[in-house]
Amino acid sequence: MEPNASERRVIETAETLARTLGDDENHTVASAAMDTSGRIHTGVNVYHFTGGPCAELVVLGVAAAAGAGPLVTIAAAGDEGRGLIPPCGRCRQVLLDIHSNVMVAVPTAAGPQMRPIRKLLPDTYVWPDSSTQQVVRFNKRYYAAVAAGEKTSTIRYDDPLAPGPVIFYFEDDEENRTLTGEVLSVEQQGFSALTAGLQQGLRQHYPHMPEDADVDVVTFSVSS
Repeated sequence: MEPNASERRVIETAETLARTLGDDENHTVASAAMDTSGRIHTGVNVYHFTGGPCAELVVLGVAAAAGAGPLVTIAAAGDEGRGLIPPCGRCRQVLLDIHSNVMVAVPTAAGPQMRPIRKLLPDTYVWPDSSTQQVVRFNKRYYAAVAAGEKTSTIRYDDPLAPGPVIFYFEDDEENRTLTGEVLSVEQQGFSALTAGLQQGLRQHYPHMPEDADVDVVTFSVSS
C-alpha cells in the first residue's frame, strides 16, 4: 500500500541519514522507525566479520533505550545513493517476533510501498517466548468515536488479531495518536454474509479481497 504522511517521514529520515554515512565501510546502511507516540528513532549498521548488527536491529535497540513502545513503521536506506532497501531475512524474523504489527517500507517499481512484516516472512517459525504488544490501526477520523465508546467493533481482512490487551493507533493524527484497551473477541464470518453497506466499505480498504473471503469481526473496549 502507498505510504501515508507519517510513513513518508520515516522513509525520508532513513534516506537522509544514509546520505551522511560517507566512506566508512563499517557503517553503510541507515534505518529509521516510528513508535506509537510519533517519535522517530534512528540507527546505522555496524559491519563486522563476526556478524555485526543490521541498521534495523540497531534502531530497535535505540528505540528501546528511549522507552519506546511498539514500533509502527520502519525503513532502511543504503549509502552511496542506493536509497530505500528491504530488510534481510534475520531482520524480518526479529521484527515479526518483537514488533509483530510494524509496517515495513520496501522499494518497488512504483516507488516505496508499505508491507505488514508478516507479509515479508510467510509461513514463518513462531517464537513461542516472543514478547510483542498488539497494535490495531485506525484512520484518524475514528478517534472520537473510539474514545467515546461509540465504536466498539471493526472488521478486518487478512489482518490477524487476538483477544487481549491492545494499543489503538490512529494514523497521521498529531494530537490523538493512541488509546489503550482490549480486544474482547474475534469471530470469523464470510464476506458475502455482510450487508451491502459493510461490503462496500471494506472494498475501499481491501480492494483486492476475493468474493469468497473470510473476514474477522473484532469487538473491543477502550480503557477508562
